[in-house]
Amino acid sequence: MSGRRDFLNQQAPENYVAGLGRGATGFTTRSDLGPAREGPSEDQIKAALQKRAEQLGAQPSAYGLPEKKDDQENDDEERFQDPENETGLFASGDFTREDDEADQIYQMVDEKMSKRRQTQRETREAQEKADYEAKNPKIQQQFADLKRSLSSLTEEEWAALPEPGDLTRRNKRARTQAHQRFYAVPDSVIAGARDSSQFDTSVQDDGITNGNGANSSDIDGTTTDFRTIGAARNRVLNSRLDRAEQSGTDTSSGTATNVDPKGYLTSLAKSELKGDGVEVGDINRVRDLLASVIKTNPKHAPGFIAAARLEELAGKLVAACKMVEQGCKISPHSEDLWVESIRLQEARTGDKHNAKVVAAEALKANPDSVRLWQSAMSLEIDRNSRKRVARKAIDRLPKSVALWKSLVNEEESPEEAKLLLSRAVEEIPLAVELHLALARLCAGPDAMKVLNKARTLNPSSHEVWLAAVRLQESMGQPLDKIRAVMNRAVKSLANAQAMLKREEWIDESEKLEDDGMVLSATACIQETLSYGLDEDDDDLKKVFNADAQASLTKGKYATARAIYAYTLRLFPQSKSTWLAAIDLEKNHGSRDEMWKLLDKAVEACPDAEQIWQLNAKSRWDAGFPDDARRILAKAFNQLSSSENIFLSAVKLEADANQIEEARQLLATARREAGTDRVWYKSVAFERQYPSKSSTNSSEALQLVIEGLNLYPKQPRLHMQKGQIYQSLNQIPQARQAYNVGTHACPHSVPLYLLLSRLEESQNLTVKARSVLERGLLATKSAAIALEQVKIEFRANNLQQAKNLMAKALQTHGTSGPLWSFNIWHLEPRTQRKPRSLEAIKKVDNDPVLFVTVARVFWGERKTEKAQNWFEKAILLDADLGDTWAWYFKFLGQYGTEEKKREVLEKCKANEPRHGELWQGVVKDPRNAGMGVEEVLGKVVGMLE
Repeated sequence: MSGRRDFLNQQAPENYVAGLGRGATGFTTRSDLGPAREGPSEDQIKAALQKRAEQLGAQPSAYGLPEKKDDQENDDEERFQDPENETGLFASGDFTREDDEADQIYQMVDEKMSKRRQTQRETREAQEKADYEAKNPKIQQQFADLKRSLSSLTEEEWAALPEPGDLTRRNKRARTQAHQRFYAVPDSVIAGARDSSQFDTSVQDDGITNGNGANSSDIDGTTTDFRTIGAARNRVLNSRLDRAEQSGTDTSSGTATNVDPKGYLTSLAKSELKGDGVEVGDINRVRDLLASVIKTNPKHAPGFIAAARLEELAGKLVAACKMVEQGCKISPHSEDLWVESIRLQEARTGDKHNAKVVAAEALKANPDSVRLWQSAMSLEIDRNSRKRVARKAIDRLPKSVALWKSLVNEEESPEEAKLLLSRAVEEIPLAVELHLALARLCAGPDAMKVLNKARTLNPSSHEVWLAAVRLQESMGQPLDKIRAVMNRAVKSLANAQAMLKREEWIDESEKLEDDGMVLSATACIQETLSYGLDEDDDDLKKVFNADAQASLTKGKYATARAIYAYTLRLFPQSKSTWLAAIDLEKNHGSRDEMWKLLDKAVEACPDAEQIWQLNAKSRWDAGFPDDARRILAKAFNQLSSSENIFLSAVKLEADANQIEEARQLLATARREAGTDRVWYKSVAFERQYPSKSSTNSSEALQLVIEGLNLYPKQPRLHMQKGQIYQSLNQIPQARQAYNVGTHACPHSVPLYLLLSRLEESQNLTVKARSVLERGLLATKSAAIALEQVKIEFRANNLQQAKNLMAKALQTHGTSGPLWSFNIWHLEPRTQRKPRSLEAIKKVDNDPVLFVTVARVFWGERKTEKAQNWFEKAILLDADLGDTWAWYFKFLGQYGTEEKKREVLEKCKANEPRHGELWQGVVKDPRNAGMGVEEVLGKVVGMLE
């Protein structure tokens, strides 16, 4: 048994206070202090004070101290003593100058010691602060780099930022609970809902077939037609793909989001006006509402018109006519009611007699209404009756332009029309359109007189000046005379403060072009294009080029040509404007005008290589090789060290089968303009056109080795070296060349692809995979990821190919080639269309994907949709040769000969240069000198 006391009997710790943890406070009692002792008595205290006073020689005070007179007097002075004015010890004469010097010395020593340790102390404190901030960084420091990167964001990226997430996860829990309360609807329920509104007159026999004869399965007493459900699913997918096709470039949701408000409302109105789509109860409700409107405000004409049209919709024309007649009696001065009454009377009987009676009553009540006079004219059948009504109307309303125009339009004789217009302009001298109509009926000098009179009466009318410009061109005047008239027009309108905006003048020029007045449109542009703008403004060229592009999109080529001419007059050294104007003449102008423009362009911009090349190529394509050589010779004089000019001359000579001349030009180019491009073009030329003295591509191999000594970082030279060795069947040398290239150019995707395909051709699939893995780590390229999938697909490892494809789509979800290969090779036939829709939603306009969608429709024999998708792919990227090949193959099966010729000509005009199969054919040395048509035929034969 232990001798230790239990807890309650142990002695409390020192300073222990019971209940302190529960908020209790300690206290002290007399027992804690011990027994009290009695102090000295009052007599003892007085005796002690007396004894003390005798020793000091003074009278005792109440506090046991001798009383002094000065203490009471100086008490207040000591209390309010200035601390700066020292008293007591320091006020005595004992504090000397030596003490002051000692204090100063001690202070200097303290300051020196403090300075000696200050640097160490500050260094230590800075280090401790840095360590603390490194271990405990602020939130501001953690996101400093991200905040700096926000300065590079565009407005579109800012707008695309997502909303902040649900940090409390409350919404997620609510969605989870909502999902737990809903379940997938079985097919049987869908089929039952579909058949609920149909009448089935067939009798089921043992649940084997249904009324349509389709196979069905009886599950829990419900018959399910899976064939119809599948067809409905296909229809939904087809409609979504159709909407995606109609949406153009808007593929954010995969469906068309643009709605034509007018067409939508029109179709909606038509659907509402169908007799079988209107409920009787709805008509009754609307009838009661309109009756309330009429009763509340009986003089409200739209209420009567709405009620009449409701009765017309219900098929009660008699009631509609009575409703309008009632309104005409209540509001006899309402034009809308009378016009509606005339229309309903004509629609009710099919005869215009009653409508004429109503029109006569309407004109009695409203003799000054132009609309009613025009309605009365429209009721007449023969021309003379209409003219008679029009004359009565003009006698009543001689200042109405609309009535004069109606009367003139009824005249068949130009002379009678001219007389009427002469009287009309006298009655209404400010009616510009009447003056213009009269000028059109007059001959040249007379028309000019009419226009001068109209200009005098209407100095702020630009229509009169434009009519004068038209008249000058119709009279055969040159452009200078027309511009002079237009210049006067601008000054006159500016003085009258009636000058149009420059955008409005461009619209007027386009109208002149539509009427065939090309010179007038040109003069209008040249005199008004820069009105209100500073011609020294640097942005003026961009504004003019944007105006020209806008006119080109509308098909107004003469206006765009005039804008480019004006721009080049202000900016004669603008290469972009020259190229745009040349392209306009090439596509929508004449060849001679294009050549004149090219000659002017090379004179204005002698250092523009592209313009020299276009000039030479246009002559060569037109069958004038000597002119092309002459132009290139001039280009050599201007640009002696230009690689583009050298290579253009080489191509020209090679196309002319002048191989030795081309080889000499390349040698000169390597000496004078020895760029890396010149070197690999020289190697490609020697591979395509080997000289007779060289054997087994020795000349090309020697050139590529020399080029790599000069440009070891040029990936194309490494590729050419490996391809040469591979063509010579020297596989180790080719492998080494590709390996050296991948290490020298680690970001070149084609080098990794060539090396992997070389290893695969040698049945070294493992090495090929390793090469692609290395390339993917270095480049993060979607092309390498796709090649990994293709290797597994060619090796019949379909599951591994699908796994790699899923991983690639996670990283490169916007790659069209990846989606295309997945849709066509890794998905079953029934899933191609849904995958196509998913890809269109995620990929932003890829021609390879569009071709795949077209092939899906092609396989389903939906030729029209397939053709639309092929054409969309070509419009998106006309430089992709594989797209042209697929489209041409499709037309070979379903197209006409005329369509095939059209596509072939467009392909020749665009001269495609890219595409997986297309580039392989073009760059093959065995296909040297092939034209576009031959390459197209060869690629079409390679398609599967």
